[in-house]
Parts: sequence; C-alpha cells; structure tokens
Amino acid sequence: VEGLVLGLRGANARRVVAGVEARLRGLEQGFPEGVHARIFYNRGHLVERAVGTVSRALVEAIVLVLVLLALFLGNLRAALTVALVLPLAALVTFILMYRFGMSANLMSLGGLAIAIGMLVDAAVVVVENIVTHLAHADERTRLPRLHLIYRASREVAIPVASGILIIVIVFLPLLTLQGLEGKLFIPVALTIVFALVGSLLLSLTVIPVLSSFILGRVGHDEPLLVRLLGRIYHPSLTWALRHERLIIAVAALLLAVASWVYLQVGKTFMPVMDEGDLIVQLEKLPTITLAQSLAIDSRFQRDLMERVPEVVGVVSRTGSDELGLDPMGLNQTDSFLQLKPRQQWTVPDKETLMDRIREVLADYPGVSYAFTQPIEMRVSEMLTGVRGDLAVKIFGDDQDELNRLAEELVALLRALPGAEDVYTPRNEGVRYLSLRVDRLAAGRLGLAVDDLEQDLRALVEGVRLGTVYEGGRRIPLQLRGPETLRASPSDFAELQLVVEDTGRVPLQRVADLRQETGPVAINREQGKRMAVVIANVSGRDLVGFVEEAREAVSSRLQLPAGYYLAWGGQFENQQRASRRLAIVVPVALGLIFLVLFATFRSIGQAVLVLSNVPFALVGGIIALWLTGEYLSVPAAVGFIALLGISVLNGVVMVSHFNQQRALGRSGEAVVVAGAMRRLRPVMMTASIAALGLVPLLLATGPGSEIQRPLAVVVIGGLVSATFLTLILLPLLYLRFFLQSSEG
Repeated sequence: VEGLVLGLRGANARRVVAGVEARLRGLEQGFPEGVHARIFYNRGHLVERAVGTVSRALVEAIVLVLVLLALFLGNLRAALTVALVLPLAALVTFILMYRFGMSANLMSLGGLAIAIGMLVDAAVVVVENIVTHLAHADERTRLPRLHLIYRASREVAIPVASGILIIVIVFLPLLTLQGLEGKLFIPVALTIVFALVGSLLLSLTVIPVLSSFILGRVGHDEPLLVRLLGRIYHPSLTWALRHERLIIAVAALLLAVASWVYLQVGKTFMPVMDEGDLIVQLEKLPTITLAQSLAIDSRFQRDLMERVPEVVGVVSRTGSDELGLDPMGLNQTDSFLQLKPRQQWTVPDKETLMDRIREVLADYPGVSYAFTQPIEMRVSEMLTGVRGDLAVKIFGDDQDELNRLAEELVALLRALPGAEDVYTPRNEGVRYLSLRVDRLAAGRLGLAVDDLEQDLRALVEGVRLGTVYEGGRRIPLQLRGPETLRASPSDFAELQLVVEDTGRVPLQRVADLRQETGPVAINREQGKRMAVVIANVSGRDLVGFVEEAREAVSSRLQLPAGYYLAWGGQFENQQRASRRLAIVVPVALGLIFLVLFATFRSIGQAVLVLSNVPFALVGGIIALWLTGEYLSVPAAVGFIALLGISVLNGVVMVSHFNQQRALGRSGEAVVVAGAMRRLRPVMMTASIAALGLVPLLLATGPGSEIQRPLAVVVIGGLVSATFLTLILLPLLYLRFFLQSSEG
C-alpha cells in the first residue's frame, strides 16, 4: 500500500517531514507482525541538499569578499571595518524576513548570496573615502579625526544612497512576476532589497562609528594592488582620451556584436533543477484492464532492475488516488525509481541513465512514456495541467478529428531535432456497453423507462444505504449488483426483470445492448473540446524549438475550419514572464532616470550614467553565449542585478567628476583626477560583486542549475560595464560636459 503525505500551503517542509517521521515511528509499534512502513521519497533530503549548496556558496563568497577587501584596501583594519557590514546586514535581512513571514530556503538564501557583493558596495565607498581623508589629513588642515570621518562620510552619502536606491528599484520588477517564476524569484528580490536597505543604513551610520574605533593610523602609501592598477589605468585612460573616435567605434562594434550574439543565444523558461530522483510515466492502451496494466508494470520493473544497475527499487501507482490529485486512468502508471547514490553509478549523468531506461522501454511496443521528477511533475501539473516542456493544445468540436490531428502533430514534432518523449494521451478505443431501452416493449410489459434506467444504474454503480460505525471508523454501506454484471456484457443482457403479469423476462427483450468504442475522456478548456500533444526538449532551447515547430505546423498541418492550436507547458510560462518583464523593466528604468535626475539635476548626466546599461548587457549576453547557457528567467534576473551595479559605479564616477569641477579644475584634468581617484572603489565594487558570485557559478548541488545563469550574466556583464565606467564614461563626460561648457 502506498500513501502520500501532503504539506499544507505555507508549511515548513523540514518541520512537516520531521513530524511525519516521528509519527510513523509511533504508529509502527501498533502494526501487525511483518508489516513495516518504509519511506521511499523524502522531500526533506532535497531541501537539505539544496540549502546546503547555497549555504556553502554563501560562506565561500564571504571569504572571497574578505580577501579582496584586504587586497584593495591594503589595511586589515579597514577590511575588517567593511566586512562587519556583512553579518550586520544579514542580521537585518533575517529580522525583516521573519517579520514578513519568509523562510530561509533555496531562493531566499540564494538572494542573500547574490547580494553579498552588493552588500559591501556602500561600506566600501564610505570606508575607502574615510581612509583617503585620514591618510591625507596632514596635507590639508589639522581637523579633528571625528570631523574628518564625518566629512568623508557626508561627501559620498548622496551618491551612495542614490546608487543603492537604484539597485533596489531595479529589483522591484521581480515583485510583479506571476506563476512559478513569481514563487521562485519574489523571495530573491525581497531578500536582496532587505539586505541592501540594511547595508545602506549601516554604512551611513554604524560603519563611520566603527571606523573611528577600528581604523588606526592610516599610512599615505597606496596598497600594492591599487598601485599596479593605477600604473596600467593612467596611461590607458590618457591614450583613450587622445583616441576618442577609435574608442567610440570599438564600443559601437561591441554593441553590434552583442546584438548578433543575442539572436544566437537560446531562450527557455527555467533551467531544470536536478532533484536527484526520477519518475517514469507509462501509458498503455485505454482498453487495458487493471490486471493487465499491473502485469505490464511488474514486468517492466523486473526488466529495469535487471538491466539498469543504478535502479535498486521501483514504487509505482496506477490509476487515480483516493484524494483525486491525479485524474489518471487504469492505463496510466507513475513509476518512482529508487536510485543508488550518484558515486556508485556506472553512467556519467542522468541523461545517459534515461537513455538506458529508454532501451528497456523499447521492448514494450504500444507503451508511451515520459520522464519527470517528483517536484517538477507536481509543479507542471499545477501550473499548466500537463507534464512536459511543451504542450500543444488542439481545440475543435469533433473528438475523432481532434484525435487524428493529435496523431499527425505527434509525427511532425518527432521529426524535429531536440524532440524527446513526444506523445498524445490516448483518447480513443475504450469499449462502452451502450443500452437503449425499447420504450414500446417496456410499455407493453408495464415497465416505466425512468424507473428501469434508475434500477439498472443502481445495479452497476451502486446505491448508498448508510454508514456503519466501528469504533472511530466510518464505513459507507453500498448496495450494488455482482461484479459479473460489470465484467460480462452477456450476463448483463440475461439479467432477469420482474414483471407483474409474465413473471421474469431477460433485459435484452426490452433493451438493445451494443458494445461501442469511444473516447477515454472528453477534455474541455474555455468551453471547447481539446486534445493535447506533449513533448520534452533536449539539447536545444525551448523557444527555438517552438519557433521551428510553429513553422512546420503552419506549412504541413492543415487545420479544418473552427480548429486552432495553443502552445503551452513551460513555453507558456516563458512567454508570460517575458511579457511581464517587457512592461515592468522599462518602468524601472524610468524610475532610475528620475533618481539620477534628482541626484545630478541634469538630464544629460542622468542619460550618461544610464549609458552604462547597454554595455553591461554586452558582457552578459556574450558570457551566456560562450558558456552555452540559455536566456532564461534566472538570466533575466542577472541582467536586472547587473543593471543596478553598473549604474551605481556610474553614479560614483560622475559624482566625483562634478566635485572636481566644483574645486575649480577644468578640461582633461577633471576626468583624469576624478577617474584615478575613483579607480579603487569602482574596481572594488565590480570585482567584489563578480567574485562574490563565483561560488554560485561553480556550485554543483541541487539548485545550482537555477543560480548559474544569473552568475554568468553578472560576472560577464561587469567586465564590459567596468570597461565603460573607467574608459568610455570619462571620455563622454569630457566630450559633452567639459569641452562643450568651456566652448
């Protein structure tokens, strides 16, 4: 006997699993001898592994950030001061998560890991400016130490607050996501927003205070890494200012290359998370009996365990459960495979294992199959009603015509590269016993047709008489005819009817009984009959596959008048997320522009900082192409994070240019002095944000598949965005805001 335990909405999975295990141990003591309860699937194990993956990445990111802080600041005390913002901001984040009812799960902790590099941004700028002011205090005036720290903090307060506010704004579009993508990435966005707000408040209040205690005497010498970067950057910047047209041409060429690469990058909804478990879904002919269906399942399970050593057990379920969660027929079976630990496999990966299982299934003609995972199966059914990457729904009026079109579409999709496990649920061939009462014959015998039909229905389906109580159990009492009536049409035809005058007559004297074939079920959606074709996509992107499939359908599949197709499954989710982001991201850019305008009080400077955005996208899209990742919802989240970081660096740079102008400098001296002064904070911000995501890029556990595209985009995009900030941005500022004003 198989049983399922379902957690209520919002319940903590770990607590539910622990409570069920404790309850099972107590129940086992009352089981009869020889009866045991064995857990064959425990979602808590996946939760622990997934949280462990992101927790390790979080710790590794913190270590990398600390190393970079020490290298850039050249002062362990300064590095420690900046690093203190990490635990304090994390504490603020957890407090806000608790207040908003959020749990520490894969996505929320992933959001914290993504934000690690950004959490120190504000503190880096503040502490770096404090260190610089303290180091050059003797060269200026003999101001008190606390006053220098206050002045240094106030000097960068507005650009830092504007930059962090901009990063917060760019994550607001994620709060509007719907469906699965909303469930996954709204916790990510909220966690990042909580962490950034906490880090900003701490950087402007607590960090200056801690600096006054922790920072000792600050030397005048720059750290070795900063000196090396300065020796490379100064002549590079000077050369770039002398070759303005060449630099702009290279930048334009990069944009053109990125536009071409964008067309080559595949697009999909969400990377598939490897849950570590596997389910094989079998579908036999609809006319099969339960006994025959179970016999095929048993033979398949024996063959599978003999020929695929990685499978050590199979637990299967045929038909629907008592709760009605899976409206499956007797010809449909879900087989949960119990696998050996991954290190004991004889195959390199799950794809090869699935190919081995396909070889076993090739010996079962007439059996359709598909592969899925426990959580993936539930989520797909809940959101789209089907289990597969792509579901093509055919709408029309005639069921036979729908079945014919579905078979044609299956053949068409199977011919496309990348198509796997293409099938349509069989919806014909079920044998029905049709009974039509002869009203004249029934009337001659004095039988009422309505009463006759009601009595026959009671014999087949049964009639509820009441409830029998045995202790705390309630057993429904039902009266119906013998099993032979449902199993044998001839026995049903010979059923004796009691008639007042003639005694007994067989049912076939007053009714016409025929065996007919018909559909398994009549599925409707939006009031229209529907057939569905399901396919998985392997080795290529989902959107590209759908585009090719649409072209093939439009040229080779003739739909009758009144029939039409709808493309659903994961593709439907991808399209919904794309439409939503296409609306809210431009709105977020508009809000960012308003913040920039309020900061600089200049439309031109706001546009100049926003010019960082396309160049940040250049590196991100090229990084996706080089790594073979697809443009998915996680990658889109990466682009959103990248947008905020790139704009933050632009704000820091342009703010200092304006400060240099206010000091009376002019021309090239403004951008050279300002860029050299902001080299360290810009490089620190970019490198810390990038290297902070390296652990997510290299992680291999459950959930890493979702975080990896995001890390690829941010790391690649920061390379191009930093080039713009350090080279192109000073050049454009000189061209449009210095030379034009002096002219």
